[in-house]
Amino acid sequence: MIINTILDTDLYKFTTSYAYIKLFPSAIGTFSFRDRDETVYTKDFVLKLSEAIGDLKNVKLSERELEYMTNNCRFLPRVYWEWLSSFRFEPDKIKIHLDKGRHLNIEITDYLYKATLYEVPLLAIVSEIKNEILGNVADTSNIICKLLEKVMLSNQHQLPFSEFGTRRRFSYEVQDKVIAHLKRTSLNFTGTSNCHFAMKYDMKMMGTHPHEWFMFHGAQFGYKHANYMALENWVNVYDGDLGIALSDTYTSDVFLNNLSRKQAKLFDGVRCDSGDEFEFIDKLTARYKELGIDPTTKTIVFSNALDFEKAIDIQNYCREKIRCAFGIGTNLTNDTGFKPSNIVMKLTQCKMNANQEWRECVKLSDDPGKHIGSKEEIKACLHDLHLNISKQ
Repeated sequence: MIINTILDTDLYKFTTSYAYIKLFPSAIGTFSFRDRDETVYTKDFVLKLSEAIGDLKNVKLSERELEYMTNNCRFLPRVYWEWLSSFRFEPDKIKIHLDKGRHLNIEITDYLYKATLYEVPLLAIVSEIKNEILGNVADTSNIICKLLEKVMLSNQHQLPFSEFGTRRRFSYEVQDKVIAHLKRTSLNFTGTSNCHFAMKYDMKMMGTHPHEWFMFHGAQFGYKHANYMALENWVNVYDGDLGIALSDTYTSDVFLNNLSRKQAKLFDGVRCDSGDEFEFIDKLTARYKELGIDPTTKTIVFSNALDFEKAIDIQNYCREKIRCAFGIGTNLTNDTGFKPSNIVMKLTQCKMNANQEWRECVKLSDDPGKHIGSKEEIKACLHDLHLNISKQ
C-alpha cells in the first residue's frame, strides 16, 4: 500500500473538510485531475493506479491517531476526529480513464466534506506510481547530499521554512527520509503540512486553506464576492485560528482590492502561491499601509515552486518591510534528478445541495497558463472581475 494512514495528507484537507461540515454539509463537488505537462500514460500505469486506489478502502484513522490529533489540533473538535475514524475512502467513486491521447483523467464526486479528503492521497499515489513505471530509483545519498546544502543555506541565513511536499513527492520513503534529516539537522525547520509525519517526528503541523474554498464561494455566491465571503466564513468556523489568507484564487490584485480593514487586521497574514513574489510584497505592504496597518506586524507565507536560493532572495527583500515564512514542497520531497510530476486536482464543479444544478468552478492564477476552468467560464469570471481578457 502506498497510503497507509488517513493522516498521510495535508492538514488543510481536514480543516477544509470540517468547514464544509459546519457551514455547507449538503454541498456536493467534483475534484478533477490535471497533468499540466500533458503526460502520455500507459495501460500498465492505469492498472497499477487502480490497484493502489483499491487499497484506499483499508485506510483509516487509528485510536492512537485520534488521540494525537485531538490533543494537537485544538481548532478541530474531538467529534470531527471521531467521525473521521469511521470514514472510509470509497474507491468505486473514483473514476479513472485514459482519453484518446492517453492523457490521464481522474474524478471523484461526493459530499464536499468527504470529496476534499481524496485530493492529496490521489496525487501522491499518481506521483509514486509514475516514478515506479518509469523505472526511476531515488539515490538516497544524493538526496541527503543536496539536503545538506539546503540546510546549510537555511541555517546560515536563518530562513524559516516548512515542508509542503506531500502531493508531488517522489515517494513516501523519500519524504520520510527528507523530513527525518531536516528534523535532525535544520535550525529553522518549523514543521510539515503532513499530519502523519508531524505525529511520527513530533513536529508542528502547518496549514492555511485551499483554492477550492474560494472556488466554491465563487461558484455559489459570485466571483466579485468570493474572496470576502470565503474569508468571512473561514473566520465564522475558526474564530481567528488558521489566520493565513490565500491571495491568488482570482488574482492577487482582486484579492487586495477586496481585502477589508477588518479582515486585514484579523488575519495574521497572506499566502503568496503564484506570480511575482517581489511585486506582491510591494503591493501587499502598500495595501496594509492604506488600511492603517503596520506591515511589519504581518506575515507572508511564500509557497510558489520555491527553492532555497529564491527563498533567501525573497527573505532579503522582505527585511524591514514585512515578516516572511516559506512552504517548500517539490524541491524537498522530489529533488532526485528526475523530472517531478506537474499534477493537480482541483474542484471543477459544485452544488449547494442535491437539488441545485451543477455550477462550474474557476481558478484564475497570477502565473500564465495556470487558469482552471472552461474557456467560457474563465472569460465570464474575468468579465465579472473587470480584468483584461486580452491579457489572460
